[in-house]
Amino acid sequence: MTKLSSATPRRVVFQYLVPVHVEVEDGLVRSVTVIDETPVENPTVVEGDADYLEEAVKAADDGQPWPSWQFGH
Repeated sequence: MTKLSSATPRRVVFQYLVPVHVEVEDGLVRSVTVIDETPVENPTVVEGDADYLEEAVKAADDGQPWPSWQFGH
């Protein structure tokens, strides 16, 4: 029988600046596209385990080709 790890999962939420394309029509925001291919630089902890930030950034920024995200019409 294998003993399960009793370690508490580590969780951290961080933020960083990325380029955004905003489309405005007649004074209203029609769509927002977040260009999510930008390398993570100067992240800021929002909540969670700040000691885990460096490892979390490496996991989030491992060179995988992320798509852009679009919100709106």
